[in-house]
Amino acid sequence: MARKGKKQSSDSAGDWMTTYADMITLMLCFFVILFNPDDITQAQLDAISTSMRQGGIGSLTGGFTISAGRNADLGNTVMSLPSMERGRVMGTALRRAVSVFSPEIRSNKIKVTHDERGLVITLAGDAFFYPASARINIEATRDILLRLGTYLNDLPGRKFRIEGHTDSIDVDPNGPWEDNWQLSAERSRAVLRYLTALGINESNFQIAGFSSTAPVSNNDTEEGRSNNRRVDIIILDPGHL
Repeated sequence: MARKGKKQSSDSAGDWMTTYADMITLMLCFFVILFNPDDITQAQLDAISTSMRQGGIGSLTGGFTISAGRNADLGNTVMSLPSMERGRVMGTALRRAVSVFSPEIRSNKIKVTHDERGLVITLAGDAFFYPASARINIEATRDILLRLGTYLNDLPGRKFRIEGHTDSIDVDPNGPWEDNWQLSAERSRAVLRYLTALGINESNFQIAGFSSTAPVSNNDTEEGRSNNRRVDIIILDPGHL
């Protein structure tokens, strides 16, 4: 009877180990999810690896005695693919854009998004241009445009496209524009002229005017039309050059 009681006590004492191991595994998964490889240097990775070998996982027997198989470098191969590298670069550019233009994002003067074309920095037309005009309101936007120029200059080797967009309301027949096509193209050209004046190579740019053919909001409301009056500056993905 005493031996049986001792065995039961031993078995129950090991139950907590299973729960504890499950908890440690879940914590490991949690921190792996939080880990961002873009924010760590090779030196830091080497330090982590050395620490694990000297005082942690590397000191355990088993596992490390298995020789490398054919798939040992599969992870490194996948991460070195061009699409993965482009994704890392674009993710870094997106985070930096959100940081650089944080005040304007909060005030809805700028939007930063990403689509199949690349990273899109949208300038609100009503904030950057005089009404029904392709003249930039420099007094109100000089600081923003200077930061934009610095941001683009820090992306060597990248190509950019500037796309002008209008709402669906026809231009004033007595005004300077023949139609919304001309107005949208001239707004793109005005932004190009300003950015190249800051020293960005003009050959890295494309410009286009889309008139009202690519709305992002319903043109039936003033708010929607305001959203559609915009200039998109796209940091092009290599597949959309």
